[in-house]
Amino acid sequence: MDEFAQPRLERVRALLRDAMRRVEEESGAIYAGWSGKIFRGEFKASAGNLADYLAFRRHDLTELQDELALLGLSSLGRAEAHIGPTLRAVDATLNRLAGAPATWPDAAEFAAGGLRLSTAQKRFFGSAYGGRSTRIMTTLPSEAADDRMLVERLIAAGSNCVRINCAHDDAVAWERMIDNVRQVAKTAGRRCPVLMDISGPKVRVESVSSTAKRLHRGDIFRLSFGPLDRKSDETAFSINFPDVVGKLAVDAPVLINDGKIGARVVAVEEYGVVLQVTTAREKGEKLKVEKGVNMPTVELDIDPLTPKDFVDLDFVAENADIVGYSFVQRPADVDLLVGELAKRRKSAPPQPLLLKIETPLAVKNLPRLLVAAGGRHPVGVMIARGDLAMEVGPERLSEVQEEILWLCEAAHAPVVWATQVLESMVKEGAPSRAEITDAAMGQRAECVMLNKGPFLAEAVAFLSGILHRMDRHQTKKTARLSALTSWKGGQEL
Repeated sequence: MDEFAQPRLERVRALLRDAMRRVEEESGAIYAGWSGKIFRGEFKASAGNLADYLAFRRHDLTELQDELALLGLSSLGRAEAHIGPTLRAVDATLNRLAGAPATWPDAAEFAAGGLRLSTAQKRFFGSAYGGRSTRIMTTLPSEAADDRMLVERLIAAGSNCVRINCAHDDAVAWERMIDNVRQVAKTAGRRCPVLMDISGPKVRVESVSSTAKRLHRGDIFRLSFGPLDRKSDETAFSINFPDVVGKLAVDAPVLINDGKIGARVVAVEEYGVVLQVTTAREKGEKLKVEKGVNMPTVELDIDPLTPKDFVDLDFVAENADIVGYSFVQRPADVDLLVGELAKRRKSAPPQPLLLKIETPLAVKNLPRLLVAAGGRHPVGVMIARGDLAMEVGPERLSEVQEEILWLCEAAHAPVVWATQVLESMVKEGAPSRAEITDAAMGQRAECVMLNKGPFLAEAVAFLSGILHRMDRHQTKKTARLSALTSWKGGQEL
């Protein structure tokens, strides 16, 4: 090695050793904090790697990355599933370059994390189908209870698993849906897991004044604590969790119907708060009952399971393949659901839990949520981008969803990329260009979810083709250097 390369090599070795030392010290402390919460032996290695990853990413590693790249070595940017083996492999290579003894990790150590993740993916979302690794989940419409042909079309188009939203229909309809799915899947010779998504405490518009007008930017309207004054000629509404209104302060944002109506609090009164519209289409927007309401600056502190959820769990605990947990935010929320499921399932094995990440607090607590759930149940995550975008802000959504993907890969927890995927195609029959790109990005998750609509089966087939093509080019964050097909010999010009 020449005299110019030697100092660089020694500097990189020192940087790497410092990073490895910090990981070893800090990871141990993180894992110790989870003691007594991990009862599933198969999750211990995943929790250990998650602790390594959290310790690894606590510090700025860009200088080390740049220096490693200049030496033609791994920049550590794709180490999520196997932090320890990656660090030891790079350290061994640097040692060999410096003429020191070197021992590399066994290839099986690198493969173990990916194998755990692929096993969990199959458990949650069914087997690979259609020549692609990423699975497709479809949300069943009410018609699926009585229209078996609809279910056949969805599964034939490439749906690997299905979702039942417990906010809609009832146990009688759910039972018929599940029966249709299982009969069709059996005939097709496939396994099609059923996710039942308990509703959770979603804040919604409960009532709207009879005199409500279409809202435009700058308009004033009211959010009431209680019943609306039917004699008033003002535009007003109430929500299903009225106590939350009292937590709003002046300038707090309030977003309605996925942000179609954006407003801010301009006054707090005895009977509620006064809002001014900040965002609306030029033609205005209508307030509608049942539409979601988000208050990003307010920590809602609502019970994680509603009275309806407790009733629904009687059916879910017996019939669902996977239990979806809406608006989970704290480890105590997980403890509550785990306890309720255990009461109902008795000696039956624990069901896989899919944690829906929808609030800033859930993002902040994600490592602890994964451990609280994964320590007792198989665990996965849904990036519920509708409410999440409203809560963290649309400008932060892309960053947050990336971080969730990385963290879950470190925990070997499969992820669902959800909300408004190919929305225009599902509802109107043709996708927008931006939606096509979004669907392609979803390939880095273990599963992509489509919502219900009249063109759902066509969207499943279209999405299947996109995911199949993207599998040639991408695995998680790693670009696959398969042969390019758009330019075959440089003769195109």
